[in-house]
Amino acid sequence: MVYPFKYIAETWTSESDRFIANAMYQMLGIDTWTGTGGLMIGKPCIAMVMLAASSTGSALEAGVMPVPTSVNALGGCWEGQGTVMGKAVAIAVNAYPIVQDAMLAVEAASSALADPQDQYAAHLVFGGTGRPSKTGAGPIVGYWADSFGGASAVAGRGESKADGFDITYQYPDKAYVNRWRILGDHLTWQIVTRDRKSVEKPFASYTLSKTACRPLAGG
Repeated sequence: MVYPFKYIAETWTSESDRFIANAMYQMLGIDTWTGTGGLMIGKPCIAMVMLAASSTGSALEAGVMPVPTSVNALGGCWEGQGTVMGKAVAIAVNAYPIVQDAMLAVEAASSALADPQDQYAAHLVFGGTGRPSKTGAGPIVGYWADSFGGASAVAGRGESKADGFDITYQYPDKAYVNRWRILGDHLTWQIVTRDRKSVEKPFASYTLSKTACRPLAGG
């Protein structure tokens, strides 16, 4: 049996004229596969195949700061569960390099366990702005966009660490601090709000495990 993931990768190599050569023209986004907890994911996996198959190494332009190693460790596909403002959800995260490996893009999709039609999606981008220190710390920037539309889109700044990275997105009334930690095939993603007095309150917390990337039904 030939799986779609393998077929696409092999065809990309042997019959590349059948594809748009620039993978950035492929449509990235949440699609219509319903999996554990009713998650809606799909097209990012196909895009990841095309991006991986078309690259044999780093394509960074000269002088471009690389994505920190601890941020790149997020690359791949993850699934798990968590809570958002006390609501239990299932979540999937797909992360892949973009713009000639100069940035890392992340697609996240979640749905409430109690109501799979209650869904949310986010598209995140991360990049390095300076060389990490010997401890792995280094400045990073990012951008947050989600299914609430343009009004919630915002840039972020943070720092990579030896076991992950932190990044803060500042809104007019409060900041959202995202703490990503990666240990082997396990990922934790915690979000807290921070007010103007630097008081933090829990907002969301997820625990995920690495899973095989594959094109999914409806993708």
